[in-house]
Amino acid sequence: MLSAAIQPLPRHFLPAGFSVTTWDHLEPFFSQLLDRPLNTRADLEQWLLHSSELEAVISEDACWRQVRMTCDTENKELEEAFNYFYLEIAPRMQPYADKLNRKLVDCPLTAEVDPEKYFTYLRSIRKSIELFREENIPLLAELNVMQQQFGQIAGKMTIEVKGQEYTLQQAARFLEQPDRELREEVYRKVQERRYQDREALNELFGKLVDKRHQVAVNAGFANYRDFKFKELGRFDYTPDDCFRFHDAIRQHVVPLVKQLHEHQRKAIGVDQLRPWDMDAEPAGVQPLQPFRNGGELLEKSIACFRQLHPFFADCLLKMQEMNRFDLDSRKGKAPGGYNMPLAETGAPFIFMNAAGTLDDVTTMVHEGGHAVHSFLTHGLELTGFKEYGSEIAEVASMAMELFSMEHWEVFFPDVDELRRARFRQLERVLTVLPWIARIDAFQHWIYEHPYHTAEERGAYWMQLAEQYSTGMVDYSGLEHYRPTEWQRQLHLFEVPFYYIEYGIAQLGAIGLWMQFRQNPEAALQNYMHALQLGGTRPLPELYAAAGLKFDFSPEHIQTLMAFVQQEMEALQ
Repeated sequence: MLSAAIQPLPRHFLPAGFSVTTWDHLEPFFSQLLDRPLNTRADLEQWLLHSSELEAVISEDACWRQVRMTCDTENKELEEAFNYFYLEIAPRMQPYADKLNRKLVDCPLTAEVDPEKYFTYLRSIRKSIELFREENIPLLAELNVMQQQFGQIAGKMTIEVKGQEYTLQQAARFLEQPDRELREEVYRKVQERRYQDREALNELFGKLVDKRHQVAVNAGFANYRDFKFKELGRFDYTPDDCFRFHDAIRQHVVPLVKQLHEHQRKAIGVDQLRPWDMDAEPAGVQPLQPFRNGGELLEKSIACFRQLHPFFADCLLKMQEMNRFDLDSRKGKAPGGYNMPLAETGAPFIFMNAAGTLDDVTTMVHEGGHAVHSFLTHGLELTGFKEYGSEIAEVASMAMELFSMEHWEVFFPDVDELRRARFRQLERVLTVLPWIARIDAFQHWIYEHPYHTAEERGAYWMQLAEQYSTGMVDYSGLEHYRPTEWQRQLHLFEVPFYYIEYGIAQLGAIGLWMQFRQNPEAALQNYMHALQLGGTRPLPELYAAAGLKFDFSPEHIQTLMAFVQQEMEALQ
C-alpha cells in the first residue's frame, strides 16, 4: 500500500539538531568519512548510508536557500544566504566530494556490491570523477550565483493595464480576451517591457556562455555542449539523436501546428493572425477561469488528483500540511514554476506564478506529477538512488497533465468549457514541441560557437524561427522584438541544456496516455512502478518499466502525433 505519510530520514551520522551554517562546522563530517577505514562489507554499506545522509542534509539546505530567494528576489538577506552557500561552502565541499568518490571506486569491496542495484549509482560516481577539475571550482561557484540574476531581473518586470500594475504572468490573462485591441495593447506592453532589459540579459547570458565554455575546456572538452551531455548523464542518446528529433518535429509536428493556427484564425474570424491572437477566444466566448487564487487552485488540484488516484491527492495534502506551496504571482517573485525535491524531509516544495489561467492548471498538475515522483522515491536507500534523469522526471509531470484531464470537471464544471480546456491542452502538447526543438537547437549552436556576438545570436535565433514557423502569424512592425524573444526562457540562463528532456518526455507521456485510454488502472500501475525505481535503472529500462519504448525516431513521433490528432478531432 502506498502512503504519503512521509517521514524525514532518520539521522544516524549527523547530530539531530545540526544545520548547515559554516564550512568549519561542516568539514569534520567530510573528514570523518574520508578517514574512516573500510575493512568489511558492513563497513562499506554503513559508510554509504552516512555519506548519503550528509548529502541529503546539505542538499535540502541548499534547496531551501534557493526556494526562499526565488519567492522574494528583492530580499537581500535571502540573496546573501544563497550566495554564501555557493561562494563559501560549496567550493570547499567539492574537493572532499571528489576524494570520497575516489575512495568508493578504489575500495576493493565495491566490486562485491550488487551490480544491478548499484550500476547507475557507480556509473554516476565515475562520471563525476572524470569531470572534476580543481580549477573549475571557483568558476562553478560564480556560475551558480550568476544564473540567479535572471530571476532578479525578470522578477521586477511589470506592466500597467487599465490603471493597475500586473506581473507579466498576470498580464497574460488579457491575451485570452475577445477584445482584440486590448490584446494588442497588452502584448505590445509586455514585449516593450522585456525589450527594456534586453541588453542586461544579453550581457548576463554572454558572461554565462564564457564561463561555461571555460569550464568545459578545463575539463578537456571541445565545447560546453559535450561537457554538459556528460555531466547530465546522457548515456543513452547523443547530439546526433537530438538533431534527428529536431528534424522529426519539423516533419511531423509543424504541419499539425499549421492546421491548429488555421483553426484559430477561423475561430476568431480574422484575415491574418497576429501574435496577440494565438490564445484569444472568439467573440462572445469568455476566457476559461478555472480558479480565482492559489488557494482555490490547490484545493481543486487535490480534488482532481483524488479522483485519479487517492495517493496522488494525499501527496498534495501532506505538502499543504507542511506549507510546501507558493502559488500566486506577485511582483518581486522569480518567474516560472518548479517542484523542488527536499532530500531529507521528503515532501517537496511547489513554486509557480498562478494568475487564474488554464496554463496555470497545467503547471500545477505538472509540478504535482513531479511531487508524486518525489514521494515515490523517498524510501530509496541512498540519496544518489533518487537522482533520476530529467527524461524520466518529465514523464512523471507530463503524463500527469494528460491523466488529470480525465477529471478536469473539477476546474470546468460546464461541459463546453471542459471540452475547450481539453482541446487547448492537447493543442499545447503539439505547439510546445517546435518550441522545445528550437530552444534545444539554439543551445547546440550557442555552445558550439562560444565566441559569437549578441547580434549573431539573435540572427541564428531568427534563422531557427524560419525552420519551426508555420508562416501563419504576421509579425510586421514587431521585428525588433523577435531576435531576443529567447530571453523569456529561463532554462537558457539557469539550467543550460535542460530542455529537450521535455520533448523526449512528452513522447513518453503520450505513450502512457494511450495506455490510460485503453486501461486506466494498468497505465497508473506502470506509471507508479517506473517512478518508484528512481534513478536505479538506465533510462531505457525505466521507460520499459512504464510500458514504453525509449524512442524518439520520426516513425514513433508520427504514430504518437496521429493519436493526439485523433483525440483532438473527437473534441471539435
